[in-house]
Amino acid sequence: MSIVMSVNAGSSSLKFQVFEMPSEKVLAKGLVERIGLNDAIFSIKVGDEKFETVTEIPNHTRAVELLIDALLEHNIVHSLEEIEAVGHRMVHGGEFYSESVVATPDAEEKFEECIPLAPLHNPAGLVGYRSFKEALPNASHTFVFDTAFHQTMPKENYIYPIPYQYYENDHIRRYGMHGTSHKYLLERLAEIEGKPVQEMNIITCHLGNGASITAIKNGKSFKTSMGFTPLSGVMMGTRSGDIDPAILIYLQKKYGYSADELDNILNKQSGMLGISGISSDSRDIENAIKEGNERAILTEKIYIDRIIETVGGYYTLMGGCDAIVFAGGIGENAINVREDVCKGLKVLGVEISEEKNNVRGKEQEISTPESKIAVWVLPTNEEVMLARDAYKDLVDGKAQ
Repeated sequence: MSIVMSVNAGSSSLKFQVFEMPSEKVLAKGLVERIGLNDAIFSIKVGDEKFETVTEIPNHTRAVELLIDALLEHNIVHSLEEIEAVGHRMVHGGEFYSESVVATPDAEEKFEECIPLAPLHNPAGLVGYRSFKEALPNASHTFVFDTAFHQTMPKENYIYPIPYQYYENDHIRRYGMHGTSHKYLLERLAEIEGKPVQEMNIITCHLGNGASITAIKNGKSFKTSMGFTPLSGVMMGTRSGDIDPAILIYLQKKYGYSADELDNILNKQSGMLGISGISSDSRDIENAIKEGNERAILTEKIYIDRIIETVGGYYTLMGGCDAIVFAGGIGENAINVREDVCKGLKVLGVEISEEKNNVRGKEQEISTPESKIAVWVLPTNEEVMLARDAYKDLVDGKAQ
């Protein structure tokens, strides 16, 4: 039995879970929010009890100190030496990595080289890793990349139709995100169906405030909707998804917008928020729809259409599929979204049961026996994937 942590560090946040491995029993989980502010929030859940503290947390180093103090205080561990491994979510590994790797100085250096590809996420991942490395120097540390799973895409599915020199010199290509989630959904459905992963041909829909859809062919990522950045693909909470690139040129010429201003518009003012004018939260959109708000109705129609368009396109591109999986905050909980998407995919032979679809946040097959494609709701679990990879590296390291 080993104690392993999974860590997801954001620019001002830190999510964590503590597992007993290999049983994958969750011993504790928590979140540090508003790092850098005087009223930061540290919360930890142990069993059914949740403890929360509002205090000044100036940086990630202090956040890690609070976390470790809490683990000792609540007897999750009696000594820091009991924490044998840590899995770190590191968003962008570029073309360097197609799987998780042990954190070494070389891996850290290569990850730093990818900062221009993910300037918001990668620095936060590094800060989190370095803070934990200092606090737990004897533990094994593993980098788990969001992009790694998608490195199996064939070249025709990741090269953009712009001058090839930008790929060769600047590494501009489709990378994809949420790879850890899509991989979990693949492995979990294979486990449920008792099939080898390499025989799985499925389309996974990770639908949350950020959203991506992935075609998985023969157990490998074949194409995914997010691209060079997480901005592309389907419409999201505040992100536009795919648009005509000439719109940016037009807006820049008309209003004199800077690159930073255009980036802000597309990443933080668009999507559900931009169209509805109400909120980036699909639950708020749904409430407005019930009140007859026309822009909220339009928002949902665009969202549904983009998902249908992507799933249908991937179905054709990969020559059919055996299952469609819904996950993420919206995919797991928005009954109406799943229903409307599946209605739009009826031409492919998709049939779902209204009774089975009446579920939130639970594993459930929602298709009918007559459906030509199985449809599943599977709550994703990126944290356990971090822990699994960290535990594997720990075991492999001990075996050497």
